[in-house]
Amino acid sequence: MHHQWLLLATCFWVIFMFMVASKFITLTFKDPDAYSAKQEFLFLTAAPDAGRSLRETHFPEELKLTGNMLAGGRLVQPLVYMQRLELVRNVCREDTLRNLSHTAVSKFVLDRIFVCDKHEILFCQTPKVGNTQWKKVLIVLNGAFPSIEEIPESVVHDHEKNGLPRLSSFSDAEIQKRLKTYFKFFIVRDPFERLISAFKDKFVHNPRFEPWYRHEIAPGIIRKYRRNRTETRGIQFEDFVRYLGDPNHRWLDLQFGDHIIHWVTYVELCAPCEIKYSVIGHHETLEDDAPYILKEAGIDHLVSYPTIPPGITAYNRTKVEHYFLGISKRDIRRLYARFEGDFKLFGYQKPDFLLN
Repeated sequence: MHHQWLLLATCFWVIFMFMVASKFITLTFKDPDAYSAKQEFLFLTAAPDAGRSLRETHFPEELKLTGNMLAGGRLVQPLVYMQRLELVRNVCREDTLRNLSHTAVSKFVLDRIFVCDKHEILFCQTPKVGNTQWKKVLIVLNGAFPSIEEIPESVVHDHEKNGLPRLSSFSDAEIQKRLKTYFKFFIVRDPFERLISAFKDKFVHNPRFEPWYRHEIAPGIIRKYRRNRTETRGIQFEDFVRYLGDPNHRWLDLQFGDHIIHWVTYVELCAPCEIKYSVIGHHETLEDDAPYILKEAGIDHLVSYPTIPPGITAYNRTKVEHYFLGISKRDIRRLYARFEGDFKLFGYQKPDFLLN
């Protein structure tokens, strides 16, 4: 009798364990691109409706928790992109940051957003964050050129020749329709490192030969913000920082016109609290983010993001420290006060090593 009860208990235990295991493990597979026979777990989901784009497909709750999905033969983490959007939503709700996180969806903002109607994509331009390459991607998608390699550099930023319409060129009803239904994205990077890149590109190297930055904008900044009036050198990064951190910078901005797009905040450029973006990419992780954006937009089979040289997008603290060396803490704190919204909206760490 004792043996019968023991056998019965064992049977119940085996059945129980099988039920538990079957609840969590639905299917196993071997990665065809992997060299080992390591098995990964997949969660079965309902197939999306025919004709439904990838970006309209909701991830199951299990996938949101694990942050793992199979895309293009490699594992990516959509949880990261969800967290970025959630962070933006949370910061947008903070009343204390409202003046730094909100802006009107004005013509200035609409001028920054490029349209690809063929594939229902909106891209908000954030200069000094690899935007030239994204413009090339859209130019190819719009059919102006057959491949990225065939696009002349002189055409990329010539908006009369590159075939990239701005969202501002449409009627109000057409604008609203696109904002509600299209795939929308933009790219950010550490705000202070972006300012360094803008200063170098426009006032030091100026590779596109845009003389107005040195001959018109730089003298205007120097006249108002240079402390040592006997200094005869061209614009210095300290002058630039003092201009950007001045709460009354807007009167100069009006004189400079749209050239300020290279150093105004992401908030002023793309209105992330007013426009519900689909993906926010980070320059520092662009090697992963670019393929993810292309796949989410449903265009990864049509075009590839240009090859990214190793290490070029990584945050460079040494460079940041070098450029801010010798600049007063007061001026750096004023600069941070203006860009605090960008730091907090997009999860960039407060640069205490410069502020304290």
